[in-house]
Amino acid sequence: MASSLNQTPEQRARDRIDRKLIAAGWVVQDKTAINLNAGPGVAVREYQTDVGPADYVLFVERQAVGVIEAKPEDWGHKITTVEDQADGYANAKLKWIKNEEPLPFVYQSTGTITRFTNGRDPAPRSREIFHFPRPEELARWRERLNDNQGTLRERLRKLPPLNTAGLRDCQITAITNLEDSFKQDRPRALVQMATGSGKTYTAITAAYRLLKYAKAKRILFLVDTKNLGEQAEQEFMAYLPNDDNRKFTELYTVQRLKSSYVASDSQVCISTIQRMYSLLKGEELDEATEEDNPAEKKGLKKEPLPVVYNDKIPPEFFDFIIIDECHRSIYNLWRQVIEYFDAYLIGLTATPDKRTYGFFRKNVVSEYDHEKAVADGVNVGNEVYLIETKKTKSGGVIEARQQIEKRERLTRQHRWETQDEDEAYSAKQLDRDIVNPDQIRTVIRTFRDKLPDIFPGRQEVPKTLIFAKTDSHADDIIQTVREEFGESNAFCKKITHNADDPKSVLNQFRNDYYPRIAVTVDMIATGTDVRPLECLLFMRDVKSKNYFEQMKGRGTRTLDADGLKKVTPSANSAKTHYVIVDAIGVTQSLKTASQPLITKPGVSLKELAMGVMMGAARDEDSVSSLAGRLARLDKQLNDKDRARIAEKADGTPLTLIVGELLNAINPDVVERKACEIAQVPASSNPGDDARGKARDQLVGEAAKVFNGELIELIDTIRREKEQTIVHEDLDELNHAGWAGDKTENAKQMVQDFAEYMDEHRDEIEALTIYYSQPARRSEVTYDMIKTLLEALQQDRPKLAPLRVWQAYAHLENYQGDSPISDLTALVALIRRVTNIDQTLTPFAATVKENFKRWIFQRHSGAGEKFNEEQMTWLTLIRDHITSSFHLERDDLEMAPFDSKGGLGRMYQLFGEQMDGVIEELNRELVA
Repeated sequence: MASSLNQTPEQRARDRIDRKLIAAGWVVQDKTAINLNAGPGVAVREYQTDVGPADYVLFVERQAVGVIEAKPEDWGHKITTVEDQADGYANAKLKWIKNEEPLPFVYQSTGTITRFTNGRDPAPRSREIFHFPRPEELARWRERLNDNQGTLRERLRKLPPLNTAGLRDCQITAITNLEDSFKQDRPRALVQMATGSGKTYTAITAAYRLLKYAKAKRILFLVDTKNLGEQAEQEFMAYLPNDDNRKFTELYTVQRLKSSYVASDSQVCISTIQRMYSLLKGEELDEATEEDNPAEKKGLKKEPLPVVYNDKIPPEFFDFIIIDECHRSIYNLWRQVIEYFDAYLIGLTATPDKRTYGFFRKNVVSEYDHEKAVADGVNVGNEVYLIETKKTKSGGVIEARQQIEKRERLTRQHRWETQDEDEAYSAKQLDRDIVNPDQIRTVIRTFRDKLPDIFPGRQEVPKTLIFAKTDSHADDIIQTVREEFGESNAFCKKITHNADDPKSVLNQFRNDYYPRIAVTVDMIATGTDVRPLECLLFMRDVKSKNYFEQMKGRGTRTLDADGLKKVTPSANSAKTHYVIVDAIGVTQSLKTASQPLITKPGVSLKELAMGVMMGAARDEDSVSSLAGRLARLDKQLNDKDRARIAEKADGTPLTLIVGELLNAINPDVVERKACEIAQVPASSNPGDDARGKARDQLVGEAAKVFNGELIELIDTIRREKEQTIVHEDLDELNHAGWAGDKTENAKQMVQDFAEYMDEHRDEIEALTIYYSQPARRSEVTYDMIKTLLEALQQDRPKLAPLRVWQAYAHLENYQGDSPISDLTALVALIRRVTNIDQTLTPFAATVKENFKRWIFQRHSGAGEKFNEEQMTWLTLIRDHITSSFHLERDDLEMAPFDSKGGLGRMYQLFGEQMDGVIEELNRELVA
């Protein structure tokens, strides 16, 4: 294969397209070596049609099903401008094949960006896809079309009315609006329903209808923790449709993914997003990683996860993806996993934030908040009881010469020592750096003593969940609770991922008398149903508004009197409310919207580079962020850009700069350097001070390559290559109308177009003929006009022919039909600019009018009349010239002429006059 340096951008794009097609199971062939038996799917390059060669024609089981229009990579931002061109090939007649209908599957691709349109959809609309589908999938789509089942989007439009029996009003609204969203082909929809209002039941009902009526192939129910996946599986197993006496799992195959095996006959797959990522990567997964969501785990760097094509789970594998607790799993770390699939996305959450609304494009099909749920009796409300201690509010002082205990966080080994001097500690340090057992004891004792006021008439402690700051803090609380209440181990237990058998303890807390009190850090902040829970004791603050709402949601579940009495015998009614016992000020502290935990989120590339160069930013986060951004930038560069950067860096390539930065913060390298600085053996502990000095020295060496000119160049190139996509800064309409004066804008556009045509009249053949050799207008071919259009799109994309047409139409008060494509619009505009037409006239209208005039002249002048079959042929030629501007003899062997007998039949009909007739039509119809 030739070096990419010797290839044109078009050739490199086609190489990328070839590789993707082959990865998806297609056999790629040249037009000179067609063998449709080579595989189930064959992609033929440069396949001839009656409007020119299509870049690729796709064949499935020997039948033509689609086309691909290939463009260079730098067309990515304007790939939608070639949709009409691709549609033209899909609607064209193929050589050697009698395709009576347009090909349904239309793609435009640079090999990096690919867009797809299903021409059989009710309202065909292109969408970006991650990868070309496998031939088997197109065969399945084609089979359904042949069986008159229609496309998925067509079937969605025909969903029957919802059977509302057994559904709450909020569920009816959510499902009805969701299906309306599908009918409008909205790719993303957000279902916001309060905790306890039946989000999962709603989603399963929607899934049941999609499988039964829309014939969906496969649905993915995506969660971010194993616990939520298990709950979802139980709900699918228990679900009984209101129009069938069989359970969901008797009707459809439901698989919760627990390994790398995905059953091909599964119609619903339940998976953690972590496992789905591992499946796409073809890697084994440690089940422990499914216990909690790494996107919210503290202390981890949050870099987006790369996703590559997997032929075992291709992008078309799922038709719908239901994302549970979508406010957590759709951002940053996991977004690419979700967007890999060509599927409708349905988000479920009780607590959306700006990011959620942005991701789902503000298509909110259900807004059912906690207040509405309480009003409807679906949720219970809350009351707040405050406990404030001096230490909680203001911190304290460790006095000099007193005996203090030092305890290791993990091993909890302890020792005693004498405090050297007075040391003040703040409230924020409590239970992290400083543990004050009496502060914990004062809170728990107060809670115990005030329970008769908080829950009058109760003989036992209501089911209570305590939120602790850390695992260590949770252990301290548990010991204190057991002592202050004078109870056994069974009375109070910890439910965290680090606890023994947390699932069993959670079930006991939900269903049994003991434990009465559970202590957690964050395990059951989301998605866990503990209906008997009546009290939430906060001993940790929460700054995230969303997370706080999720925590409160654990207490909102309703429960009837019998259900509550089973675990709390002295309860004398159904659950009426829950109580927030605030011992930390959580209900009064400022809350912010949940934010992604990413490294240096607000620091620009330029600022990072300057900080590292000048020595102001030598910490690991700054250096790793700079290296990561430079590495991502390098992937977007061409050879010219890399050379410019290397020149400013004294010959050092960008990849080497990245490597040196990462090496400077490599723990092993830093440790070795630190040992040198501390002058201790390599296996010794050099100390944190030596490590800090080592990192500063290593980063300083790596940063010597930077200079002001290099950083400025990198920032300039970065701005050229990159766009910022803002998902949280939501928009609202201020004004809708024309900018400036519409007439003046139209005049300027018409003038700019005319100037461009005149400026290039001697360079582009079609313009040369129209301007300088009008008698040769009949010689202008389809390829000549296409060359002109491509030059115009490259040089002046704002002068798109259909836009210029609208400008002329406004100025001339034209009320007729618009051209069907940029090509036919361009010919009409050239005729207008060169004054061939004195007013704006569609080229199709010009051809039809000239055809009528020519027929009239032939019939009246020579006294001859064309017979019916001859008129059919002449009309076909007229239509061909309308779209292709010129007819060649060879075109008569292509569709639609070949189905009428081709060149031979026309000669039989017109005899020796045939060539003269063709010449006259080419001349007269474009006059």
